[in-house]
Amino acid sequence: MIGEVTRDASPGSLVQVLDKEGKPFGSGFWNPKAGMPLRIFDHGGDVVGEDFFIGAIQRAASLRREVMKLDETTEAYRAIHADADQLPGLVADKFGKVMSLEVTNLAAFQRLDDWIPAIHEAFGTEKVHVRVDPDLARIEGIPSLTHPLSEKLRPLKIREHGVTFEIDPSGGHKTGFFCDQRENRKTFASLAKDRSVLDLCCYTGGFSVSASLAGAADVTAVDLDENAVEMAKRNANLNQQRIKFTHADAFTWSRTMIENGRQWDLVIADPPKFIHNREDRIGHNKYHDLNTLAMKMVKPGGLFVTCSCSGMLSADEFEKIVVSAAHRQNRRLQIFDRTGAGPDHPTISNYPESRYLKLLWCRVL
Repeated sequence: MIGEVTRDASPGSLVQVLDKEGKPFGSGFWNPKAGMPLRIFDHGGDVVGEDFFIGAIQRAASLRREVMKLDETTEAYRAIHADADQLPGLVADKFGKVMSLEVTNLAAFQRLDDWIPAIHEAFGTEKVHVRVDPDLARIEGIPSLTHPLSEKLRPLKIREHGVTFEIDPSGGHKTGFFCDQRENRKTFASLAKDRSVLDLCCYTGGFSVSASLAGAADVTAVDLDENAVEMAKRNANLNQQRIKFTHADAFTWSRTMIENGRQWDLVIADPPKFIHNREDRIGHNKYHDLNTLAMKMVKPGGLFVTCSCSGMLSADEFEKIVVSAAHRQNRRLQIFDRTGAGPDHPTISNYPESRYLKLLWCRVL
């Protein structure tokens, strides 16, 4: 859909976008080397300048700190949610006085010298860690996987709903912790009392530790990432909880448990992103297979929570996959809730992919 481009538009440039009749349409970031060369972040006839982004940072802080009042209930939350906060290419999670940034496009990386001080001022943070995915750096032409203002940080501790977690902004996945599941961890814990719990793809133990603290009869947790399992064990110890952690592939381990006839009262499956583009059928199959295996380990009448963090998979498509997995084994799901990321992960009306996290809460009949 992109027609002419003026010669002064270089990679990372802030550009004005005109419609096919030559009338102002909006403003965006331009990078001809990227898979998505034009990222529009503002619509309308006004030409915006670099100060627009400082204002966007301040608006993001106002939403979290003044409207949601998140500082009163948690030390860890999503501070900036990329396009949904009109800051494409920048994800920022606040962990106490530390801001952990994930940068996904060249334009955002080029502006970090100005954005980071503004973020510290708006959110009251003092240290920052910047992470760039190597594959995205190659595609976008980002010159470095780090940034001069980025600091190598040691693991730190935060509290969430009375639970203590250790976080490694420098070494963990994404920004080091999945703030998007905060409210879901609390809800999951409320279901766990006196129940046996299985946490598939447990990462650093958010759901399993929360369930154990809430009075679960026993908790089993499985993940393929050895480093994540070690941190999950530390999180269990920090909260003085006994949890059976297993370092294993969830698919292989589940098949073994099914052969052994093992079942649990409450099962959650929270896998990594399986779908990376709209044509990724392998990812669809993985969701179907994992949910099929997970449901076989739920006792009749037991509870099942299943998650997808793939933005390219709609909520309707995800539900169809899960329901199909149940019906193929002649079981039925009594779905009693559908949730997603917490309010600190807003969605914006013209970018449905920003609603990436989807959870189904079910009783398996």
